[in-house]
Amino acid sequence: MTAVRKVAIAGTGVAGLAAAIQLAKAGVEVVVFEAKDAPSTLGSGISLQGNALRVFDALGAWDDIRAAGFPFEGLNLRAPGPGAPVVAALPDVKTGGPDYPAAMGMPRAELTRILLEHARAAGAEVRFGAKVTGLQAHGAEAVEVFVNEESTGEYDLLIGADGLHSAVRELVGIETKPEPTGMGIWRAFVSRPADVDRSELYYGGPMYIAGYTPTGDDTMYAFLVEDAQDRFGVTGEEATQIMLEASRAYDGPWNSIRADLEAGAVANYTWFTQHVVPAPWNRGRVIVIGDAAHSCPPTIAQGAAQGLEDAFVLTELLTGRDAVDDALFDEFHARRLPRAQAVVDASVQLGRWQLEHNREADAGGLIFGIAQQMAAPV
Repeated sequence: MTAVRKVAIAGTGVAGLAAAIQLAKAGVEVVVFEAKDAPSTLGSGISLQGNALRVFDALGAWDDIRAAGFPFEGLNLRAPGPGAPVVAALPDVKTGGPDYPAAMGMPRAELTRILLEHARAAGAEVRFGAKVTGLQAHGAEAVEVFVNEESTGEYDLLIGADGLHSAVRELVGIETKPEPTGMGIWRAFVSRPADVDRSELYYGGPMYIAGYTPTGDDTMYAFLVEDAQDRFGVTGEEATQIMLEASRAYDGPWNSIRADLEAGAVANYTWFTQHVVPAPWNRGRVIVIGDAAHSCPPTIAQGAAQGLEDAFVLTELLTGRDAVDDALFDEFHARRLPRAQAVVDASVQLGRWQLEHNREADAGGLIFGIAQQMAAPV
């Protein structure tokens, strides 16, 4: 017996779809509401560490995800300037344990497609163009969910996995929101040179970080981290040109990246944010997880992994208990809040270190130490 029979989920990001898969596999009736009209095909790539891969295996999606991505071991640090020499090859940190690669990259759209297929195959219903616009508690046992201003009925639980700008978080009155950290990032999806077989980071030069991660046999995504600026009104052509010019100080594989940018590769820009909702993340029969509950700069590639861990722990409790009660939520918060807080703190610490040290290049030890913390099970 499970603690819930009917659950609504807001959002088709990794946390929402992971929760949908696990609950539907356990026989729970699951309806996922997504405000967008269709699965997003935009964006570049995503870096996933071993603890994320371990959750994918628990979902039953690991084989498909591994086939669609680019697993790799280790991390190289390069110097800016002529030749871009490798100055450090960091050892593997298998945060998912010995059965999984240390990390992998893949296109974001492919990850969404695979998780969506698994959610539907497990029996979850997914509705696009369906924004959660209202909630009404019915005692302590149920919540009525309104989508596009119309009631969709009562549910035992609503899981708000609807991202940084969560409508569910706002509807339940949680005031903690993402705050800028002072950095912004350019990203572009480009072709992969044959000699790029793992993530590589450049510290120093005009950017805080220049780097890239392989996402497939022929693809990778490249990124540049700068001071946060108002870049949001530029055209697509202007964005590509800005990223192209900002990359000029970086040699090696960046020559190939520039060729793709010159050929019209699309660049996009976002700011780094950070926040952690203090306990509790639930208000009655509504709970937020993933980016709705916490966000961090991508400096240690743990954002998606932490959302996946939220979903895994929550669904483990919901499918292993007989009732949704304070004890269930207390255990969830005890297992998730300290870890999420540690990840956010570590990610912000690395960014702050770079801001304070004016782009100096001695970040390898700090990255390695932070990654080791993630190897502990949730």
